[in-house]
Amino acid sequence: MTVIDANRMHEIEQRYPEYFKRSFRQRFGGLMAVIATLVYALYATWFFDLPKLLADAHWERVGLYLSQWVSYDVQPEFRIGDDGITVKYPRFSPLGDDPHPNWVINNPDGSVTVSVSGTGRTVIVSKTETTVTARGLSVPVDVSSGAPKVIGPVPSWMTVYDDNVLADLGFAGDVSISVDRVKVRKRFLGWANFVFDTQSPFFDKPVGEVLSLIVSGPELKPGQSNLSLAFDNVWNNSAWQHGDVWTKLFQTIVMAFLGTLLGALLAFPLAFFAARNITPNRVVNQVLKRAFDFLRSVDMLIWALFLTRAFGPGPLAGSGAIFLTETGTLGKLYSEGLENIDNKPREGIKSTGASTVLTHRYGIIPQIVPVFVSQTLYQWESNVRGATIIGAVGAGGIGLKLWEAMRTNANWENVAYMVLLILIVVFLFDMASNALRHRLMGTKVP
Repeated sequence: MTVIDANRMHEIEQRYPEYFKRSFRQRFGGLMAVIATLVYALYATWFFDLPKLLADAHWERVGLYLSQWVSYDVQPEFRIGDDGITVKYPRFSPLGDDPHPNWVINNPDGSVTVSVSGTGRTVIVSKTETTVTARGLSVPVDVSSGAPKVIGPVPSWMTVYDDNVLADLGFAGDVSISVDRVKVRKRFLGWANFVFDTQSPFFDKPVGEVLSLIVSGPELKPGQSNLSLAFDNVWNNSAWQHGDVWTKLFQTIVMAFLGTLLGALLAFPLAFFAARNITPNRVVNQVLKRAFDFLRSVDMLIWALFLTRAFGPGPLAGSGAIFLTETGTLGKLYSEGLENIDNKPREGIKSTGASTVLTHRYGIIPQIVPVFVSQTLYQWESNVRGATIIGAVGAGGIGLKLWEAMRTNANWENVAYMVLLILIVVFLFDMASNALRHRLMGTKVP
């Protein structure tokens, strides 16, 4: 074992004081960071009143909204009168104008049986009584008196009100029972009439029959081929509005591209004047850098609100908002990139007597182009998402269409459709920009 004497120990302490005489920050910095994080978490809990927020949240709506994203419902209403039971469907029923679903059965005794789900959930409607069967129980509800009355024990999935009884059948739907009518909500997985709406001559036809009509069938509309008619029916589908949705999606992509391109074209030359090592004039540097700070500190959404007031709603306001924001963001990124270049190639070319333009062209541009293009592609990809948000305030594009669908609080399947399209577009742009960046940097795409 090696023994170090006092002089050697003193020499080591003098040579490496950071290991033997650590400051308070070095000794307790980690602990203080943990304590600060805990204090901030407690403050945020108090400031946002998280316990009350979590307790009052409508968590049941999460499942409801998610189910509506991937399903649709049909709501037949059975009206009870002296002359029997009549069935009414909503005006814009996904079953068409004259529905006769096989899950609604008229019985010989005048009652009607509705199969809400194949797992034993049924409703039998008669003039005096409605029986709901679910979860292994059959619960009769008397509708012959002044108010509906549950006969026997009330199960947990049934709620009794003064003039109404509501039976919750889970994802399959629900049943609302009153004295003179019974309303059934039956839910189906999928998106109703996604290809052809109820007004199309191809509606409710099997795929094979539709293909046969398109390829070799007689003209369904005189003077127009069945192929053209089918495309027109899909594009102008009244329920899903594919043509309008895809047009608005294209507007969003164009808005992002145009705003980013114009911002890059303006930010590129200004960045040379903002960079201290390129333009030594401190006043010019500071003015341009503060201008970049101002343009990017005002959020894109705020710029969109200003421009929609000035030019009216539409993609022009959206492109302008992206242009202003990107001029500030890319100007800052470009100028900082220029300030971090290697000055040796520039000085070498300058020593040959080359002009300022040639010095920049051969001493600076080769160093910055891959980085600048990479940053610009990333901003373009990000602006595709941003253009969706600003569209919600009237700046055009699919964002406005998405906001309109959400405001109805009923067309959640349309919302899911547009969100899925946005995700696909962002995914494709991410892949494309990633491939271009790696190609410019000379590396392989992982």
